[in-house]
Amino acid sequence: MVMTQLMASLFILVLALLYNSHVWGSPLVGGETQERNEAVALLRWKASLDNESQTFLSSWFGSSPCNNWVGIACWKPKAGSVTHLNLSGFGFRGTLQNLSFSSFSNLLSFNLYNNSFYGTIPTHVSKLSKLTYLDLSFNHLVGSIPASIGNLGNLTALYLHHNQLSGSIPSEIGLLKSLIILDLSYNNLNGTIPHSIGNLSNLATLYLTGNKLFGSIPWEIGQLRSLTGLSLTNNSFTGPIPSSLGKLVNLTVLCFLNNKLSGPIPSKMNNLIHLKVLQLGENKFSGHLPQQICLGGALENFTAHNNNFTGPIPKSLRNCSTLFRVRLESNQLTGNISEDLGIYPNLNYIDLSNNNLYGELSYKWGLCKNLTFLNISNNNISGTIPPELGNAARLHVLDLSSNGLHGDIPKKLGSLTLLFDLALSNNKLSGNLPLEMGMLSDLQHLNLASNNLSGSIPKQLGECWKLLYFNLSKNNFEESIPSEIGNMISLGSLDLSENMLTGEIPQQLGKLQNLEILNLSHNGLSGSIPSTFKDMLGLSSVDISYNQLEGPLPNIKAFREASFEALRNNSGLCGTAAVLMVCISSIENKASEKDHKIVILIIILISSILFLLFVFVGLYFLLCRRVRFRKHKSRETSCEDLFAIWGHDGEMLYEDIIKVTEEFNSKYCIGGGGYGTVYKAELPTGRVVAVKKLHPQQDGGMADLKAFTAEIRALTEMRHRNIVKLYGFCSHAEHTFLIYEFMEKGSLRHVLSNEEEALELDWSMRLNIVKGVAEALSYMHHDCSPPIIHRDISSSNVLLDSEYEGHVSDFGTARLLKPDSSNWTSFAGTFGYTAPELAYTLEVNDKTDVFSFGVVTLEVLVGRHPGDLISYLSSLSLSSSSQSSSTSYFSLLKDVLDPRLSPPTDQVVEDVVFAMKLAFACLHANPKSRPTMRQVSQALSSKQKPQQQVSSSASQPSSSTSASQLPAESLNLPTS
Repeated sequence: MVMTQLMASLFILVLALLYNSHVWGSPLVGGETQERNEAVALLRWKASLDNESQTFLSSWFGSSPCNNWVGIACWKPKAGSVTHLNLSGFGFRGTLQNLSFSSFSNLLSFNLYNNSFYGTIPTHVSKLSKLTYLDLSFNHLVGSIPASIGNLGNLTALYLHHNQLSGSIPSEIGLLKSLIILDLSYNNLNGTIPHSIGNLSNLATLYLTGNKLFGSIPWEIGQLRSLTGLSLTNNSFTGPIPSSLGKLVNLTVLCFLNNKLSGPIPSKMNNLIHLKVLQLGENKFSGHLPQQICLGGALENFTAHNNNFTGPIPKSLRNCSTLFRVRLESNQLTGNISEDLGIYPNLNYIDLSNNNLYGELSYKWGLCKNLTFLNISNNNISGTIPPELGNAARLHVLDLSSNGLHGDIPKKLGSLTLLFDLALSNNKLSGNLPLEMGMLSDLQHLNLASNNLSGSIPKQLGECWKLLYFNLSKNNFEESIPSEIGNMISLGSLDLSENMLTGEIPQQLGKLQNLEILNLSHNGLSGSIPSTFKDMLGLSSVDISYNQLEGPLPNIKAFREASFEALRNNSGLCGTAAVLMVCISSIENKASEKDHKIVILIIILISSILFLLFVFVGLYFLLCRRVRFRKHKSRETSCEDLFAIWGHDGEMLYEDIIKVTEEFNSKYCIGGGGYGTVYKAELPTGRVVAVKKLHPQQDGGMADLKAFTAEIRALTEMRHRNIVKLYGFCSHAEHTFLIYEFMEKGSLRHVLSNEEEALELDWSMRLNIVKGVAEALSYMHHDCSPPIIHRDISSSNVLLDSEYEGHVSDFGTARLLKPDSSNWTSFAGTFGYTAPELAYTLEVNDKTDVFSFGVVTLEVLVGRHPGDLISYLSSLSLSSSSQSSSTSYFSLLKDVLDPRLSPPTDQVVEDVVFAMKLAFACLHANPKSRPTMRQVSQALSSKQKPQQQVSSSASQPSSSTSASQLPAESLNLPTS
């Protein structure tokens, strides 16, 4: 956008100079007096700006602004009058009220783009009678657009986008008959579009995106025959599209996305043969889509999703080879998909889901070499899956679910190594699951439920270790569950229900520490629940009904609170679940069925044993007394300064914690992970803390206690509002635990996975969480001595307080970076968040935390773990950010942002785009190319924009700017 505006500026400058020489006959009106007046006016304005702004303008002194004053250009270098004022991109802060516009009678261009000016637009801006270019975009201006702006009769470009302007668009805007570009996007403007807009016969670009405008689209817009770009996206317009828009035959961009427009599309829209972008999505349109919409062969972006369109897909799309992005989902479209679509060499994204399309999948989809997203779910597609689909090597998402597909799953789908979402559920697919599916090592979502698949579950699927969601339910799979599923360490949901699986549940499933949902119901599984399941503390929902399982249930929350329906129809389950008998009851029942003589013999033996027990009872009490004495001594020596930082007696608090948690009873458990289990403890004082009881070491003690103690003491010294406070620790031989500040809302991962709580977390709160985590990591990396590297930043280790403020927690894997020693260590972290370089090096450095922060940032914005959406969005960013605006870039991002929230509006859109781009910088494959956390934190705090080079010549836009050239924000991080 910067280059676009520069070219546009030069073009309008030439027009202005030609106009100047023809109208006035001489270059300028004025002289030395004019120049002195301009100097006085500029110096007064400079004095009203903040101190930092004044420092940047240190070259502004003396009586001649034409003498190398920064941002000033004059007709003559040393004696003349100011014709161009360009201060774009400096971050200046102040108002426009103290600038005497009447002093600049020869000013042609005025550019304050991308600063921090606030207050209103002064009415006396109308004094700039010769002004041809005015850019006040990307500031913090408020109030209404002054009606006096209609006096700027020579104005050709007016940029006021990305401010907080309110009120209605003044009808006087129609007096600007020389206007070529009008951009009022992303403000708080309301009311209707004035009918006087039809007077702007030279207008080529009209952007009103992201306001609160309502009413119908005025018929007079059809009079703007020079118009090439029209965007009314994200407003509340109602009624039909006026047929007069069919006269705008020069249009290349037409955007009506996310309004309340209704009725059919006028047939005259078929006249717009030069369209590159047509966005009709998220309205209430009905009738047929315009059939000749790609007659000119230029269409690239066509979206009409979430409407009430009926009838066929436009015939002209069949040979529209320019298509890049197509969204027609959630309509009532009909037609034969194999006849209506063709080969698209540039196609990147297509969604035809939730329609009434029929026919068979064509082999031609495999020829779309740039395709990353293909969704044809919830239609009436029949036939088989063409093997050629495996040639679409860049596919990230393939969703063919809820159709009538039959036959085998092609082996060649195993070639789609970039695939991270595969959904073939609710079809009629049959045969064995191809072994080649194990080659999809980046797969995160696999749903093959409700088909007729048979045979065994391939053990090769264990290679898909990044899987988060795995569903093979309602098929005919046989034999046992492969133990290799235990390799899917990131798995959060596993559903193998309603199959014909037999054998025992593998012990290895207990390794799935992140598993939350487990459904093994309606199979023929036998044996007992593996003992390893006791460590699956994240499990929240379980269903093992209708099997042949027996024996005790694991004593964890998911099984204790399981319903009768989730456990019913098994052979002999017992345990602490309310719907089951305790296990000893089943033993007694079996004993009662034995022969009477055997029972008598058992009674005799028990009596003998009891006699012997009485002999040793005295010894027992003596031993207990000695043990209590030793424990008391041990606690005195190990925990005497347990909470010195808290100012309490260590032994007493140790006893309190043991007492209030009932020796760490599982009913107080609130979470856990690979390093320990977390309990909620309410102390006698009423204070609530979180106690993390560390898992015991294999050698029975704490390895390297001295190093452990030194690091924990370093962590207790950290004081930052976004770091969970560590109150103290205990390395007692019996219990080793840490005591943390209690966070009411739990983990970020929990909140994002909960529908109700996720809705509470609006965009501003999410951005604040990202900012808080960045500040915490910046503090750890740059303000602690030695620096502290967390090594396990994930959504599970970001906790939220009652106000949803983010706090970094869980320093079980943290390391102190010591410049004079080796920082190599064993692997630590959570898969899905760790930096890629850890696959070949285990050196601890701050850039591994930076990578993990990038993943968490995307997770906050997307609403779930982004997975290989990272690579998709990164490629999208690289291909779009340099040439597209925040608006067009956001329109691409909108498809992946958390759909549970309404799309961000106003200033928040810019902040979301900025955070997304910042996340991509953190995810750079080369660690040295990632920013530091201090740079990230400063960028988020200041929202610093790219600093544009200010030259002595004006920077003005051309007369024709497409929608793909809307203002874009590049990422410019402050140096550390």
